[in-house]
Amino acid sequence: MKQLVTLAFVGDVMLGRGVNEEIPRREPKYFWGSVLPVLQSADAVIANLECAITEHSQQWNRTPKVFHFRASPAAVDVLHAGNIQFVSLANNHILDFEEQGLLDTLRYLDAANIHHAGAGRDITQATTPAIMNVAGFKVGIIAITDNEPEFAASRDRPGTYYLQIRTDPTTLEAIASGVTQLRHAGAKLVVLSAHWGPNMVTSPPPQFRRFAHAVIDVGVDVFHGHSAHVFQGVEQYKHGLILYDTGDFLDDYAVDPLVRNDWSFVFLLQVDDQGLRRLLLTPVRLRYAQVDLATGEEFHAICKHMQFLCAAFDTTCVLRSPQGLEVKFRDKS
Repeated sequence: MKQLVTLAFVGDVMLGRGVNEEIPRREPKYFWGSVLPVLQSADAVIANLECAITEHSQQWNRTPKVFHFRASPAAVDVLHAGNIQFVSLANNHILDFEEQGLLDTLRYLDAANIHHAGAGRDITQATTPAIMNVAGFKVGIIAITDNEPEFAASRDRPGTYYLQIRTDPTTLEAIASGVTQLRHAGAKLVVLSAHWGPNMVTSPPPQFRRFAHAVIDVGVDVFHGHSAHVFQGVEQYKHGLILYDTGDFLDDYAVDPLVRNDWSFVFLLQVDDQGLRRLLLTPVRLRYAQVDLATGEEFHAICKHMQFLCAAFDTTCVLRSPQGLEVKFRDKS
């Protein structure tokens, strides 16, 4: 296959609380604002689903938790409208409404033919990667989280694929095993989607960089990070690409005026059988329960900030106004 396939990576999609209140009042495409044509132009959109899709009302209360996010079953129509074909469920909100909330989410996603990974009915299902056919190109995705260890799946309990961010042999073998499984299933591209680390951190700590490098070394092609609520820099490492954090993408959150969790990107990656070809970054601005393309001074400020963050990884981002930034891939040799 010589034709390019375009995958759009985005960060946290939180359809609960205030967003959920808008779902009955709005058309599904409303939530994607002026970004919708960009999402629809991709062959598939890959996101982190930062809520449960359930009507179960009992909140998780076994351990202290401030926020509990859930969306109504109609949320799947919002995902479809945004061309979201895969969601990671390995995060700190998927069990906000107990195990039943997770089981309901699995049922609604399966009925809607939306691929998912990172949580399941038991540890076997939670750790099983997803594989999807995108325009004739097989993409495999492993999803993990180091958040909320109490949500971890076990042999007889639903939960998440919880994995500490370490580079010891056991941890890396767990990732390598998933890579091998996906390659045997015909995956041409392997993605590791990780909900990792604390909020409002603008750059990854050294141990996170070591982990991201190590998983590329064991066969992952693209590292898709999220959890910080703000975007972080991009790094090309050997054959692979590391998106340390893709930030927020759709929510009702209060905005921090310093770290700007209302700024983010659509990360448009073009791939073919020979590997990674091109990465375009389209700046977006999050509003209440809607995301739009960034414009004017904000467009340039978001681009400039990403260029600054990428410089720490020796990554060159060229302005391609009005589309956004292009990451210049170095010769892998």
